Order: sequence, then structure tokens, then C-alpha cells
Amino acid sequence: MPSENPEEQLKTFISEDPDSHYTFDSERGAARSEVCREGKEKGRKCITLAMHSTKMFAAMQAQGFFCALPMDPSRTHMECRRMPKT
Repeated sequence: MPSENPEEQLKTFISEDPDSHYTFDSERGAARSEVCREGKEKGRKCITLAMHSTKMFAAMQAQGFFCALPMDPSRTHMECRRMPKT
């Protein structure tokens, strides 16, 4: 059975709890990124996808999220929150 492409895996992961707070991180230039969900009822869950961080950023935006660096300069992950629908 062929595995889903990374974009489909990300969509499936987000669909489990779409209103949670998400973060993603990867090493500079790495072809893999870890995306984590801080769920209210479901708790923290992380998966690793075969996506560069720039592609992960674009994929999260395509899913309706606003992503930015955290306020703490010692942190290097991206934080993503779903944008309210207007």
C-alpha cells in the first residue's frame, strides 16, 4: 500500500483537531520537519513529515493557519494558529 504524500498526511493530522495550536521545526536545510499539535482534549502529538520547512510553512498557510516565530528569541520553531473565517 503506497503511503500518502506529505501534504495529505498533514491534512489528515490537522483534521483530527483543526482548532488546536500547531508548531513545526526542522534543522536548517533538512528535508524533514516535525509538526506538533497542542490539543486541548487530545494532548500533545507530533509527527515527522518529508517536507522542507519552507514547504511546511506554505502547506500550513494553505490549511488556513497563520505561522510566525515565537516572541522568545531563543526558540526557533514556528507557531501556527488557525485564522478565523470571515
